[in-house]
Amino acid sequence: MNSPELPARPHRTSALAWLLLLLVLPVAAWLGWQAWQAQSAERLAAAAAELQRLTALEERMAAVRRNQQAQGKRLQQAETTNRVLRDELLGVSQRAALLEESVQRLAGPVEGGAQALRLDDIELLLAQGQQRLLLAADLDGARRAYALAARLLDAVTDPGFLDIRQVLVQERTALDALGDDPRVVALARLDVFAAQLDALPVQALPRDPAGAGDTWWERLARRVVDVRRSDARQAVAPAERAAGIATLRLELALARTAAERRDAGGWRAALARAEAWLPRLWPDSPALQARMGDLRALGALPLAVALPTLGSTLQQLRLRRGAPRAAR
Repeated sequence: MNSPELPARPHRTSALAWLLLLLVLPVAAWLGWQAWQAQSAERLAAAAAELQRLTALEERMAAVRRNQQAQGKRLQQAETTNRVLRDELLGVSQRAALLEESVQRLAGPVEGGAQALRLDDIELLLAQGQQRLLLAADLDGARRAYALAARLLDAVTDPGFLDIRQVLVQERTALDALGDDPRVVALARLDVFAAQLDALPVQALPRDPAGAGDTWWERLARRVVDVRRSDARQAVAPAERAAGIATLRLELALARTAAERRDAGGWRAALARAEAWLPRLWPDSPALQARMGDLRALGALPLAVALPTLGSTLQQLRLRRGAPRAAR
């Protein structure tokens, strides 16, 4: 007898496998297409955000340039005003010299009139010196005005003005003790800081220069692979670094403009923004910390001239000249 034939199970298994494969392939293709679309959308969004950031930075740089140009025009106007005031002071000094020469020719009963004219000139010079120091912050012009006033006051023979002469000497000593203009000192230190930026190290210092405590493969890998933090804010790309350095230079230019205008608030704000850019452009190092300390020290520098005794001689002179009139 012949044995019964077994059913063809392998053919059914193969057909089921092909059916499952045909069902899985479209699903896998659809999932892959969705993943590709998501990655493309993310890349487009990142490119759009980067373009928007660059556009905002360019607009800010353009606004800073316009502000700098406006400040330059204001500085030119201020220099013109100072030149006019200097010419006026020279004219007053010449007038004082002519008056002194004319008064020396007077004698007898007109000596009181000559002294009155000389006192008027002294009062005018003291007032102009005070105004030049307070309004224009011209320390040298104030010193010249006070020197001319002291020369005229020495020609007054009345012993009642001895105390005024002593007050004038004290005020001139305080003016001479001020030294250089604080604005000039601040600008000079800012130039020194800007020159020291090029000496900052671009690469971070190794954690262990001697390689002590590291295996041979760690020292070999350190020469090939540069390990950085993923959340580091330092600009590595050449375009980003160039834009950051340009922004830092603009902030330093704004600080210089604020110092020229003796704007202490703008001076400190520009230096603070420049300090925020330093760790984004150079890695942490002792030199970088020193430069950041220099910026903080620059922000603490005064820009205006402070003299509590300013105007004391003028006040004493006006009181002295007004006393006889009040008595009369």
